[in-house]
Amino acid sequence: MNQLEQLKKLSTIVADTGDIASIQRLKPVDATTNPSLILKAANQAEYAHIIEAGIKEAQKLPTEQARLQAAIEAIGVGFGVEILKSIEGVVSTEVDARASFDTKATIEQARRLIQRYQQHGIGRERVLVKIASTWEGIKAAELLEQEGIHCNLTLLFSFAQAQACAEAGVTLISPFVGRILDWYKKSTAQDYTADTDPGVLSVKRIYEYYKACNYNTIVMAASFRNTGEILALAGCDKLTISPTLLDSLSAENTAISCQLNSNNIMQQACLVQLSESEFRWQHNEDAMATEKLAEGIRLFAADIRSLEHKIATLL
Repeated sequence: MNQLEQLKKLSTIVADTGDIASIQRLKPVDATTNPSLILKAANQAEYAHIIEAGIKEAQKLPTEQARLQAAIEAIGVGFGVEILKSIEGVVSTEVDARASFDTKATIEQARRLIQRYQQHGIGRERVLVKIASTWEGIKAAELLEQEGIHCNLTLLFSFAQAQACAEAGVTLISPFVGRILDWYKKSTAQDYTADTDPGVLSVKRIYEYYKACNYNTIVMAASFRNTGEILALAGCDKLTISPTLLDSLSAENTAISCQLNSNNIMQQACLVQLSESEFRWQHNEDAMATEKLAEGIRLFAADIRSLEHKIATLL
């Protein structure tokens, strides 16, 4: 077996792309999208029908702002609907990053996204609403989970974020392995191996804490820079991987081994539940996490604005 085939026996593989052709070729269980991936896919001719359908629906609305918002949401869901035709599992669709500090707005958009999926005949059990791991986002997810709307908490960099997500009962978290490595390489000017990679070590710590404390929240490592990071986390609940790295794994036949195993977790004390002030302080004490969360929200927001500009000209 090649490395991807071996990895599929240890972790659930998720395709990190909006490119439906790649998903059909690689056959992952689940798929994740984000504004950057949707923007990239929206510029490809083969997906013009998704854009056109979203615009046609939005043109029924009375105001320019309402039309633009509806088109963006319809297009995001449109990609999700097409992706679900090619996978057995779930798809993640992201809430507007500009709502990252607004619990009410996040909840409202999440409900609209789920309603759009239901209009296409897709139940909420096949969708994860993707929300930034701010305090406001985590609180929104806590309430949405109580309604049966399952959430993927993304842009996760600190242990405080991971702890708060588990305590909120969210379905899944996406710790960003590669972006953590990026920050440390830039700030220390050091090279890291898979064994010393700060992103890998962060996911291992979260995984072990969740399993020791019997949290049901799924750990889905994301944002990989190389296959070494992926293989160092073999056995993690889920791994969301770009098509380029999935192809690299498919091309290698070297034997791999399980690196994370819930049966071998050392017992540890579970922490006292975080208050808002404790969460904010602990997250603030992590310079990497503070910077990368803010940067990630800005980048996703910029891509949403770029997509809006494209759609506005078509509307």
